[in-house]
Amino acid sequence: MQCHVFTNPQQGASYDEVATTAKAVEELGLDGFFRSDHFLAMADAAGLPGPTDTWVTLGALARETRRIRLGSLMTSATFRHPGLLAVTVAQVDQMSNGRVDFGFGTGWHEPEHRAYGVPYPALGERFDRFEEQLDIITGLWDTPQGELFTHHGRHYRLTDAPGLPKPVQRHPPIIIGGTGPTRTPRLAARYADEFNYAFPTLTEIAEQGARVDAACEKAGRAPSSLRRSAVVLLVCGRDSAEVARRAEPVGGLFTTQMMERGLVGSPTQVVDRIGELAEAGISRLYLQTPHQFDVDHLAYFSHHILPQLD
Repeated sequence: MQCHVFTNPQQGASYDEVATTAKAVEELGLDGFFRSDHFLAMADAAGLPGPTDTWVTLGALARETRRIRLGSLMTSATFRHPGLLAVTVAQVDQMSNGRVDFGFGTGWHEPEHRAYGVPYPALGERFDRFEEQLDIITGLWDTPQGELFTHHGRHYRLTDAPGLPKPVQRHPPIIIGGTGPTRTPRLAARYADEFNYAFPTLTEIAEQGARVDAACEKAGRAPSSLRRSAVVLLVCGRDSAEVARRAEPVGGLFTTQMMERGLVGSPTQVVDRIGELAEAGISRLYLQTPHQFDVDHLAYFSHHILPQLD
């Protein structure tokens, strides 16, 4: 089981706080550091000192870390032009020597679009644009050096793009997630290397997983070739008092439902829950803590739980 840390810096974090946590993740032996792609705080958080851009942050972390995977859950298709996004992600992949995972989604938080003047089309159009962006980004990365890429679609037109720079990886692994019953599984089967569930129940993993499997088979792809992952809340400790203390959110998006579905309790309880997720087909976890930059909490997980997952 791979274990990555997932954070929501829009809730209130400076770059220095983000970088300190990412470097601690590397030192603690965890597998990666991921962040959300948002520009507006949620759930009444103050969001101070203000938002940080996802790909500016990941580019800087690429030079401040050496081993861990770096990525986004999920980069919003509404925020950036696909041609330029392909350049950005490829450059960060170069800067990290091939350690980028590209979580990508339609975008969903309408208030931040209003706040910053970003168009927010209806869901159907967002999916149309998302699919076209996937075609453009992968097309640019896959264009042989010395050749040109052209795309004349409904929403985007690119003419004679050089398809540069090239990522270190053939293309950074693409992560797609969501609960949509039709288009989401189809797009994942066509484009993704990983399918992600956000705070799921075992039943939700099974039901959406069956739809994803069917989409893979329809596309002529082995379902086992699409890795499955889950974002989960982590609240662990030596005893109930420590678990209760760590369950107090600070600038986070913590909910009772996330507790019920998460990795909560003693090391034994957390390992048992991870075992259930592994049996359901999950092979990668993104750990979110109520206090997202609680390095002591991550250290406890690393020292008392991670060794049991080998």
